[in-house]
Amino acid sequence: MDVELRGITKRFGPVVANDGVNLTIRGGEVLGLLGENGAGKSTMMNILSGLYRPDEGEILVNGKAVVFEGPGDGISAGIGMVHQHFMLVPVFTVAENVVLGVEPTGRLDYLDLKTAREQVREINDEYGLEVDPDALIENLPVGIQQRVEILKVLFRSADVLILDEPTAVLTPQEVDEFFEIVKSLRDAGKAIVFITHKLHEILEISDRISVLRGGRITGEGDPKTVTTEELAEMMVGRPVSFEVDKTPSQPGESMLEVRDLVVLRDNDEIAVDHLSLNVRSGEVVGIAGVQGNGQSALVEAITGLTRPVHGEILFQGADITRSSVRARHRMGMAHIPEDRHKSGMISNFTVAENMVLNSYYAPAFSNGPQIDWRRVNQTAAKFCVDFDVRTPSVFLRAGNLSGGNQQKMVVARELERETRLVIAAQPTRGLDVGSIEYIHERLIASRDEGDGVLIVSSELDEIMGLSDRILVMFEGRIVAEFDASKGPVDRNAVGLAMAGAAA
Repeated sequence: MDVELRGITKRFGPVVANDGVNLTIRGGEVLGLLGENGAGKSTMMNILSGLYRPDEGEILVNGKAVVFEGPGDGISAGIGMVHQHFMLVPVFTVAENVVLGVEPTGRLDYLDLKTAREQVREINDEYGLEVDPDALIENLPVGIQQRVEILKVLFRSADVLILDEPTAVLTPQEVDEFFEIVKSLRDAGKAIVFITHKLHEILEISDRISVLRGGRITGEGDPKTVTTEELAEMMVGRPVSFEVDKTPSQPGESMLEVRDLVVLRDNDEIAVDHLSLNVRSGEVVGIAGVQGNGQSALVEAITGLTRPVHGEILFQGADITRSSVRARHRMGMAHIPEDRHKSGMISNFTVAENMVLNSYYAPAFSNGPQIDWRRVNQTAAKFCVDFDVRTPSVFLRAGNLSGGNQQKMVVARELERETRLVIAAQPTRGLDVGSIEYIHERLIASRDEGDGVLIVSSELDEIMGLSDRILVMFEGRIVAEFDASKGPVDRNAVGLAMAGAAA
């Protein structure tokens, strides 16, 4: 199936998200779609899947103009979207998740689970997905959950698959397996739109590449000849450095020490299992690991969001195990949370209000019992300029920013103050190469100013590029350590440790 977007324009008030976009998606090929934050990729894919209606332009499916009144029309036309954040019910089986909403029924309209399992197995076998239809989602690793999301759209007879940042939480080995699945789908005649910020991946998997900037298609590339440097410049309009520019670390005194820490999940299962680590001033320690191996619980315990059941946390030699979040903040701890919507921002607050969420009470922003909004607004405007937070006004609701600009807003708030320890969880998730470059520079600058920096990321390239020491976390424990200050670390060895080979 071929799909064509002609002259697609979409406005949100004065903001033009898509401006006369022309794009062709062909059956039997993988179209790589690149673009910086706010370039209009998500808007364009939401139009293609029926979530939005364009203000101008048309969509053609196999040469025939169509109008999508909603997502159901997109699905009926054979267009399916696999979202970056999984849309699965953890306590349901694979088969139950796949058929949810389009369940096969038998006599008296009862759910026919036997037929559902058989249909899922047929799709499984056809595309080599190797997923057990009877497995519970909560028991599956993220790489298999990703395959379940693909099963869902294939079950609905999708001929066009939109994959939004599909490798964000996969190990290098899982990425290789995932690419084999994408190739099998392409070879079966499916049209694939592959959206990612990882340039080396888009070169490996794509048959054609289109680049969006400022809501327009600004360039196209042949994966066989185009370079990552050329793609990056198409995306952001300037040359971008992919190497993290840093001098050798000069570790000093212990800034953070975690001793024999045990943290439980909400269901009382062990998330962090007698874990110990230390971070010194003037160094970056990176924690690599597949998402779901206790990294989130560890960060929450260090930052005061979760109370450990055993062990100690020391910050600059002081026991902060039971200290409040505000106390840690006042001592100079910065926290970039992995989920900005849950822990990093309030969508209904303005950009300015979000910029001072954790410091509105400080003398810099308070005038007696009242907040000095003039100073808050001035500071927020400066932060937006310094961190390239693209907003028409600091008075805009933060929820109206693109995801990447929301992340930059959170990072700006945490790093634009006096700090001694930076805890950064997924600090560049969802950011384009230009923004990633800048945030990496700021994290290294914090290290060089004498801060201890602890980074937790599922992006192995990020961990390897930034870290002076790499710790690998698996099933709540540190299972491997690599000294990156003495030379390049074996990427494959780190990936194997992430998969549990060193446990």
